[in-house]
Amino acid sequence: MSIDMEQFHQVFFEESFEGLDIMESGLLNMDPGAADPEEINSIFRAAHSIKGGGGTFGFNHISSFTHIMETLLDEMRDGRRPVTSETVNVLLSSVDVLREMLTATSNGEDHDEEQANIQQVALNKILNGEVVTSSPDSEMSSETSEATSNAGKNLGWHIVFRPLPHMLRTGNDSLRIIRELDELGDLKITCDLSALPSLDEYEPEDSYLSWDIYLHGEISRDAVDEVFSWVDDDCELAVMELVDETAPQVVEAEEVEKPTLVPAVENKRSGEDRRKKEPRKAAGSTSSSIRVDIQKIDTLINMVGELVITQSMLSMLGEDAENRDGDREERMRDGLAQLERHTRELQESVMQIRMVPISFTFSRFPRLVHDLSTKMGKKIELKMTGENTEVDKTVIEKIGDPLVHLVRNSLDHGLEMPDERVAAGKPELGTVQLSACHKGGNIVIEIRDDGRGLNRDRILSKAIENGLVPEDHTLSDREIYELIFMPGFSTADVVSDVSGRGVGMDVVRRNINELGGGIEIESTPGKGSAIIIRLPLTLAILDGQTIVVGDETYIVPLVSIVESIQVRDERINRVAGRGETFKLRDEYLPVVRLHEVFDVANPKAKELNEGLLVVVEGEGRNCGLFVDDLLGQQQVVIKSLEANYGKVDGISGATILGDGSVALILDIQGLMRLARESKLDAVG
Repeated sequence: MSIDMEQFHQVFFEESFEGLDIMESGLLNMDPGAADPEEINSIFRAAHSIKGGGGTFGFNHISSFTHIMETLLDEMRDGRRPVTSETVNVLLSSVDVLREMLTATSNGEDHDEEQANIQQVALNKILNGEVVTSSPDSEMSSETSEATSNAGKNLGWHIVFRPLPHMLRTGNDSLRIIRELDELGDLKITCDLSALPSLDEYEPEDSYLSWDIYLHGEISRDAVDEVFSWVDDDCELAVMELVDETAPQVVEAEEVEKPTLVPAVENKRSGEDRRKKEPRKAAGSTSSSIRVDIQKIDTLINMVGELVITQSMLSMLGEDAENRDGDREERMRDGLAQLERHTRELQESVMQIRMVPISFTFSRFPRLVHDLSTKMGKKIELKMTGENTEVDKTVIEKIGDPLVHLVRNSLDHGLEMPDERVAAGKPELGTVQLSACHKGGNIVIEIRDDGRGLNRDRILSKAIENGLVPEDHTLSDREIYELIFMPGFSTADVVSDVSGRGVGMDVVRRNINELGGGIEIESTPGKGSAIIIRLPLTLAILDGQTIVVGDETYIVPLVSIVESIQVRDERINRVAGRGETFKLRDEYLPVVRLHEVFDVANPKAKELNEGLLVVVEGEGRNCGLFVDDLLGQQQVVIKSLEANYGKVDGISGATILGDGSVALILDIQGLMRLARESKLDAVG
């Protein structure tokens, strides 16, 4: 009887990616000249497992590539070959190539054979005792070099760049990408407006434009790939080499024969023809499986057993309904109390299954700091604490990109060059601290550095220059630091390829707010800065405040509530066509009447002094939600409204209350935007 080996493929890929993480972490921690033999052994074992699994399942390209790495590691572990920084760097690059091979194979695609061949050349040079004088990406075998030289002189690139509709929401800016291309060479470009909808169908956060670009000059493909590296999975991209002196300098959109576009990550290297492939899974797509500690499973099984016992006891009481003995009601109450307790413990046990250590996200940063510190010529030490802090897997998946941007910002703008640090009386070695811990029902993540800190005067002058604040307006340090979260705000004179390509801090804040969290900044000039992020432990359960408006019930996330107050008439200001504000201490806050926003009939309170104002915070601003009454606080299970019904502005989800009725969960940020738009419409 033959065995279907494909059923084991998913386990092989999951274990292989874990092995790659072990290899990368070990190589980054390795001290050339004084390497820990056990560290080399662990890296060797990971490579050996990947090689063996690849051979077992018929992935011979993975097996043969890893065999060369294994040979090099074997010589290092038994002392035949010294551990040098050159060898470590080549092995790190080999881990990257192997990761691409595994990713492509798991998606049923062809791997980048050219890059694998280049990397094998670098590995073989190390094995043969030769010196690798440049990065493996720029090294080519004699056969590859000859093929390239025969292809003709590279005059530049023809690029067709088509952002996917959601690209702007990821924080990437097409125009900044185009500006970076312009810095590489002579740029001729045509914008395609054919997908632009009518004004009534236009979504401001969607991308509709595409570009036909001719980039002239002796420019490496790596330089072009680097420009698009942050939008690999957010655009369709075709990059074709120009080898014809008669290539057009300016092209009209209708004259361009559009190539078949593929996701950018597939369209790497020189302009060779690729076989048509199935659409690639986005790099950000997540595995449908999750590894669970056996102890959590045992706890869950025990709780289900307790629940079955309680259910059996209650069933017996139901069958014995005719028996009017005096202790029946007491036994019923005890049974219901047990049911409530066991249900709550079962809920907590099930939620624990979704909890994974934040090290799944933190693990990418040692390599990031290693590569960027080398690139920038800075000396940087990364310190991580709290890697075992557990958080919901969904939160882990969504917090990764914002954290990468914040860490890159810290490395690029926060930490000074070594000579600057010495001149300021600091050690050459700069420090970035990444920490996570539980506080209450939240997880708190901090990114701290001992760099130059934020320049409050520069931020303020830039904000005044951009018209974000009046010139005579007095702001506290905290309010000035908050300005960096304004859309489009930047103090950088030159776009850096380290701290992002058009990714703004406003997008970082919006992404964190969408997770139900918040972000704040601390900074001391000359001593460093800290970014503090607070996130809920899970996105499946919410601590909420139940409010009533007319006959409708809504849930306000507790994390968004500042306070609840009753307002006197003398504290209310009304501006014709602009709505109402109320004075809270020394601040004037806008009022959002929920019955008007959601068109609720017959609200019990129509005048502000008749109801309550719930002061909430969203996107760095406060406002007052006008409601009839507050009912109480409770934990609610979040149900996706978009998946079951459709997207509703100002609503983030729904829940089922104890009486079986449905209550909508308010999206505070969306609600504030909705209220502003309705007032603008009223003025118009």
